[in-house]
Amino acid sequence: MIKTIAQAWKIADIRKKIIFTLLMLLVFRLGSNIPVPGIDRAILKEVFSGNTGLFGLFDLFSGGAFSNFTIFALSITPYVTASIILQLLTIAVPSLEALAKEGTEGKKKIAQYTRYLTVVLAFVQAIGLSVGLFRQAVVSKDLFSITVIVLTLSAGTAFLMWLGEQINENGIGNGISLIIMAGIVSRIPTAFHQGWVQFKAGELGVVTIILFVVFALIVIVGIILIQQGQRRIPVQYAKRVVGRKMYGGQSTHIPMKVNQAGVIPVIFSLSLLQFPLTVTYFLPSGGNFTAFVQKWFSLQGNPGVWIYGLLNVILIMFFTYFYTAVTFNPMEVANNMKANGGFIPGIRPGRSTVEYLNKVMTRITFVGAVFLAFIATLPTLISHLTPMNVSFGGTSLLIVVGVALDTMKQLESQMVMRNYQGFLK
Repeated sequence: MIKTIAQAWKIADIRKKIIFTLLMLLVFRLGSNIPVPGIDRAILKEVFSGNTGLFGLFDLFSGGAFSNFTIFALSITPYVTASIILQLLTIAVPSLEALAKEGTEGKKKIAQYTRYLTVVLAFVQAIGLSVGLFRQAVVSKDLFSITVIVLTLSAGTAFLMWLGEQINENGIGNGISLIIMAGIVSRIPTAFHQGWVQFKAGELGVVTIILFVVFALIVIVGIILIQQGQRRIPVQYAKRVVGRKMYGGQSTHIPMKVNQAGVIPVIFSLSLLQFPLTVTYFLPSGGNFTAFVQKWFSLQGNPGVWIYGLLNVILIMFFTYFYTAVTFNPMEVANNMKANGGFIPGIRPGRSTVEYLNKVMTRITFVGAVFLAFIATLPTLISHLTPMNVSFGGTSLLIVVGVALDTMKQLESQMVMRNYQGFLK
């Protein structure tokens, strides 16, 4: 990998793309430290002093900009939400489904709808934060001050969306994914500092740290193997004559990924599990409902931590099957194969092919679901059973490793065009 990056750096146009990408990420990190005007930082610190529930997930994606209420406090979360909504609507709404099948022009139109929905969601979330969650921290509550805060937050999200598109066009990798990755990676120095403080205080031993590092490397290798893992279904295309030309006769395959759903099931599960805790944030601290949630459904409660972990596993497995079924349609794949004269060796075209694809998808999705549940639950178990406070959780690892692999693949593809051999065989 290092050799490939070194070779890419020697090529002028690729070097320019890498530098451009790094500069755009630097702009993102600089903006993440510019505070929104009219906010009392002392009150803001008190707001995030305890367990903030679902807001901790938002803070993760924003790289701390949410808890600091900077101009990028909303991060790129409205864009991710808009993308997921449009993707689900594409399955449910026939007009959007037809638009998605129109090729490049259809994708451009859906991308345009995604931008519009992103701005709307950012505006709504900005109003909710200014008037609701952070109302106590707002110094002046007049209309002008609230308007400035709302417009600043909305403009920050719109700017990040533009920044991501600039990386897509002139840089290396997926811009939106890299922005999320940069926000997560920015927390690593803080995590190292906390570990060093615990070590100096005698709370962590050398053996514990070594075992943790070895275990973390094993987990990262496992994530890479599962992320790259796929079941290749062989497909044979029959020869056919069209006019004076003969088509078909070649063999290919359908790549079915083990982790087809990516990190989406983990995010959905966390959103549901953290919602009750987020509701208690707006209620009096000594209430019965607050005490009940903190005891039975909180990571700090007992037996809440075990109930939380069990529900997390169940929800992740459910959403993995659900999202995989949404994104992969065996009937559509079978019909496309049949229309083009393709068939799976030993399987009849049509209904038998659909049943076979469903069977394969169910089996490999189970492996992917168990993997996601294990990775998402592992940091909770480590934090509960050991003195280490693992802030860099399974969701973070999945995103960082997945984005890093995708970025390296794009770099590899550009290197292959110049007859360089990369490390991703």
